[in-house]
Amino acid sequence: MWSHVHALSILGTQGSYTAAAQRLGLSKAAMSQRIAELERAAGVPLVARTTRSVRLTEAGQRLADATAGAFDTIATAFSGVRDLAEQPRGRLRITAPVALARQQLVPRLPDFLRAHPEVRVELDLSDRLVPLAQEGFDLAIRHTHAPPETHVAWALCETRSLLVASRAYLRRRGTPATPDDLAAHDCLHYLRPGDTPTWTLLDDQGRERTLPVAGPFAANNSEALREAALRSLGIALLPDFSAQAALREGKLLPVLPGWRPVGNYGSHLWAIRPYSPYVPRAVQALVGWLREALAEGFAAAGAQAG
Repeated sequence: MWSHVHALSILGTQGSYTAAAQRLGLSKAAMSQRIAELERAAGVPLVARTTRSVRLTEAGQRLADATAGAFDTIATAFSGVRDLAEQPRGRLRITAPVALARQQLVPRLPDFLRAHPEVRVELDLSDRLVPLAQEGFDLAIRHTHAPPETHVAWALCETRSLLVASRAYLRRRGTPATPDDLAAHDCLHYLRPGDTPTWTLLDDQGRERTLPVAGPFAANNSEALREAALRSLGIALLPDFSAQAALREGKLLPVLPGWRPVGNYGSHLWAIRPYSPYVPRAVQALVGWLREALAEGFAAAGAQAG
């Protein structure tokens, strides 16, 4: 019956039979059966169902809250026993931003998995900042200035932002010599609903310029902005991990290399996880491997940008 109570708790956090079943590795039918059996044993409704949502009743929430600590203790103890094995093993659920994961993590992960054949990685590509503990993630990769203080965090590497454009665009429209010249250019900016598009630039003497920008295209994904720049649509502001390959290959060129864009993207990549007194060996192995793999950051982009 403990597995049934655990299923109820997961259902409460996920708010959906389908999501809860996926979290537990069950079919939706098996998930529904566990909840039905638990309700019969309890003698009271534990779940309130509507056509659009699922939530716990007062009785269901009381049961989930009362047993949450016990399940956390069991999970921690089991992880500790499992990690007595010499090799890291088990499933790792990771969430990471779409562009970063596609361009930098996915190409590197096969080497990690070959080195640790008993580890399975499930990678969720999402720019949404998901609640890690609630959605069952072991680790998140974040591109930010500072990680949340409520989590354990490991710095993976520094990153920087770059202005880039294709050779064809610069030949057609000219190369900006100063930040003020951007007013006459098509600027491809990261889309943040409700914000007035601006870019802030710093030079080597610490002088700062904040300028409104406009252009024919905006997107909430740096990979999309890079592709637009490659197709000569304008000047794009990109994180170095998105610009790296195109700069190295000469498909994009740095713009205003004496000025450094700040504030639009994070300054570091971090690996973060919910706080717990014990970090599973598989998580330790992946974090250590990522820190080594990304230790040099994205120097090819930085070097090209001068």
